[in-house]
Amino acid sequence: MCGTTNRTNVLLLLSTCRDFDEARRIAKTLVDERLVSCVNIVRVDSIYQWKGQVEESEEHLIVAKTESSIYEKAEKRIKALHSYELPEIITLRVERGYAPYIDWIIGNVCLSESG
Repeated sequence: MCGTTNRTNVLLLLSTCRDFDEARRIAKTLVDERLVSCVNIVRVDSIYQWKGQVEESEEHLIVAKTESSIYEKAEKRIKALHSYELPEIITLRVERGYAPYIDWIIGNVCLSESG
């Protein structure tokens, strides 16, 4: 269950996507299904190791706000929608934030658990 009184359960969920259309499609789905409260999409240049080679590509990073008890559902949904063989799906715990905004995040994703 969501910890509506525990503001330390808020996560930033990060995932890079191959292009803006994929990032937007994943973001819209996550918000529509109330797995996240909102998503920011940012264009990034990525340099990474992949199958023994150094690769460079333009990607789009989704930065989603969610609650820790929703993470597994969100991860499963991202994997189902993502085109990458090995999608980046990581979280960072929000240690502090503006309390009314944190409450808004929790309230929007926690509604998904009752439905």
